[in-house]
Amino acid sequence: MTEDTTRGAPREADEWTGWRAATERALYGPGGFFRRERPAAHFRTSVHASPLFAGAVAELLRRVDADLGHPGELALVDIGAGAGELVSGVLEAFGDPRLRVFAVEKAPRPAGLDARVQWCAEPPRGVRGLLFANEWLDNVPVDVAQTDAHGVARYVLVRARDGAERLGGPVDGADAAWLDRWWPLTGAEEGTRAEIGRWRDAAWADATACLDAGLAVAVDYGHTAGTRPPYGTLTAFREGREISPAVPDGSSDITAHVAMDACAAPGAVLTTQREALHALGVTGARPPLALASTDPAGYVRALAGAGQAAELTAPTGLGAFLWLSLAVPPGRAAQAAGTGGKLGA
Repeated sequence: MTEDTTRGAPREADEWTGWRAATERALYGPGGFFRRERPAAHFRTSVHASPLFAGAVAELLRRVDADLGHPGELALVDIGAGAGELVSGVLEAFGDPRLRVFAVEKAPRPAGLDARVQWCAEPPRGVRGLLFANEWLDNVPVDVAQTDAHGVARYVLVRARDGAERLGGPVDGADAAWLDRWWPLTGAEEGTRAEIGRWRDAAWADATACLDAGLAVAVDYGHTAGTRPPYGTLTAFREGREISPAVPDGSSDITAHVAMDACAAPGAVLTTQREALHALGVTGARPPLALASTDPAGYVRALAGAGQAAELTAPTGLGAFLWLSLAVPPGRAAQAAGTGGKLGA
């Protein structure tokens, strides 16, 4: 990697720019990857792995509904809705006319989606219920920093045409403050990298502020202080395959794991998907063998469900995803990003 003294600012696609600007353009600009592609065609999430995941979200929604005292109108807000797979599954499992469903996505509304789903580019405001963001934060673009031969953290610049990189100017301002607090590079060896997540923190705070009361949950690949990857995680996916090096030309998904503890507001709870799904009744336990004699078809269905649950909760697979949950007490929408505590408090 060569070094350049210019700082990464948005320029034409064939010039050098920071990773955040390049990713924003590649994913969400005119003709960007997520404006023309459906995520399911390129990668498999928990939603695609099994209907048990939507069933678990429906169970979580029931618990939120009870905590809120069964309001006359209950909202489900799905951030990064893809083709609406999750909201469709929750609608089927929940089955309550009080439910208002919002699918938040920048791509056009898919054909055939249930008419009860409101398709929107931005989250609604002032609603009560459950906000759920499954593998959304990893697609909120980040800048990348790397230490040079003198131990100075510099912006990594990238050329969209081929993914070539070089070092730009020193990381400064709010980005430097974020690194110092959440992903310090001071004293790190040359080539150590970090992904600057302050824009993700802001995006999550803004999303949770849409709730007047309820629960906000973000589910993603993630890490916390003490487990930061020394060379970062930024990569690309296309048609189910990892693309290396990542090229921000709009031909693939650009993603990076999330510093979940940085996103967490006071009062938030961080747990693994395995623990969260177990608490919602998805355990992967095999059905009793006696069922095979009394109800063979039911036994086969239960066995298939156990296999799906095992995949969703595998400790080295989907079960290792992190769930970040924030309870938003009624009437505190303006403070949603910084308030925890029990619902109804």
